[in-house]
Amino acid sequence: MADILVVEDEQLIARLLKETLQSEGYHVVTVLNGEDAVQFALCETPHLIILDLMLPGIDGYEVIRRLHTYPKTIHIPIIVLSALGEPKDKVSAFETGVDDYITKPFHTDELLARVHAQLRRVQQNFLSPLIGLPGGCQVELAIKYKLNSKEPWSLLYLDLDNFKAFNDAYGFLTGNDMIRLVGRICQRVVRKYGNPDDFVGHVGGDDFVVVTTPELAHTLCSYICEYYKEESTQLYRIDDLGQGSISGVDRNGQSYQFPLVSLSIGVVNNQIWQPHSIQEVSYLAAEAKNHAKQSTDNVYHMPPRRVLAGHDGSTYVPSHYVASSSPLPPTLAQITQDHAYHYPLNRCLEESILEEHGQRIS
Repeated sequence: MADILVVEDEQLIARLLKETLQSEGYHVVTVLNGEDAVQFALCETPHLIILDLMLPGIDGYEVIRRLHTYPKTIHIPIIVLSALGEPKDKVSAFETGVDDYITKPFHTDELLARVHAQLRRVQQNFLSPLIGLPGGCQVELAIKYKLNSKEPWSLLYLDLDNFKAFNDAYGFLTGNDMIRLVGRICQRVVRKYGNPDDFVGHVGGDDFVVVTTPELAHTLCSYICEYYKEESTQLYRIDDLGQGSISGVDRNGQSYQFPLVSLSIGVVNNQIWQPHSIQEVSYLAAEAKNHAKQSTDNVYHMPPRRVLAGHDGSTYVPSHYVASSSPLPPTLAQITQDHAYHYPLNRCLEESILEEHGQRIS
């Protein structure tokens, strides 16, 4: 069931809201001020926020503005619950970016209906239906946000090796369990060892991204790989696990053996490379991931920029495709389009993405 953050400084109302929502099966956390609300939302990423506008310290408007600053929290629906009932108050709230507005005193059934509607909308439009992480459009926005920032950042691009063989041998339901496992591990590791605003997204299929800072990239990679190796064993048959390979029969009736599914992580950061566009980040991440698949520890950090033959170094193209007629490999931008399960956050964002990439996000 969904996690809901209630931001309300009147403890009686906060308790009433918590009891009402818990009776519907929601997990509810209450905080009394705006600063705590922002910090909690960044660390825990609740599915929905119910927010009073009049709060001690920063007010509800500032909470909304701060949460909409971060790609990690921009998709979280916010329902304002306020004693301010004048049209100008509602207009100001909607212009700031809230998703719904309820005036006090409120009717319980109306509140629950609006909560249900907002949770349904965000699940259908912005999140991966399989794991509930931010999907393709949000992944692009998170990368664009970092490209426009002067702060140091690292991008971890995760991919499962031999996943198709596993999926064929064990069935798509167990394959889905494997994908969910990777998503949960990424969330857990980032929550425990990462920065509050680190971003975890599901690109699509068995591909994930984590956006963090360079000094934490190695730590996150190490723990993600460690937890994956430990916890993925529960998804295998005992005989496959014992022999260290997957046994199966192909469509022609021939038996085959494939290695167990491993997790590869390619790492790119803007201190060694200075990518200028999301397309360049995509190529860098794709090449780093390909190198990671051949690495002994399944992790590969892109080395310092090198001047390529016949290339001025201003825009990156994978080295093994330079002076070659081979088609370029799929990039993050292409993958996120192929695995689209979202609608644009708003028309401005849609037009921005379309203008830069010439892609149709549906």
